[in-house]
Amino acid sequence: MNANRYEEGLRIRREVNGDAVVDRIQAETDDFSRPIQDLVTEYCWGEIWGRPGLDRRSRSILNIGMLAAMNRPDALAGHIRSGLVNGLTPAEIQECLLQVAVYAGMPAGLAAFKVASGIIGESE
Repeated sequence: MNANRYEEGLRIRREVNGDAVVDRIQAETDDFSRPIQDLVTEYCWGEIWGRPGLDRRSRSILNIGMLAAMNRPDALAGHIRSGLVNGLTPAEIQECLLQVAVYAGMPAGLAAFKVASGIIGESE
């Protein structure tokens, strides 16, 4: 493990998801799941989210679209919350999900709208 990349990833993960979410994830991590959580923190958050080529808004848009298309509701919910933190508006998230519905299929779009509606409702 690259300690610097891990620490950078942990910092970004906390900025985007909030301390409470990261603390909960860490508290729920056991010896079996620790390697995957370390990988997520070091590579997803440290290596990828830490790159300068895209801003956090853009990365959020990409993740929302990909997770919606792959029908990953739990991860989608987290990234919709993160997208709001990263400056996306509900209208922009709606546009992302409309595009998913057309390109990835209506079932994926409908499922994503259901997830997003709950998240958007929480934030209002």
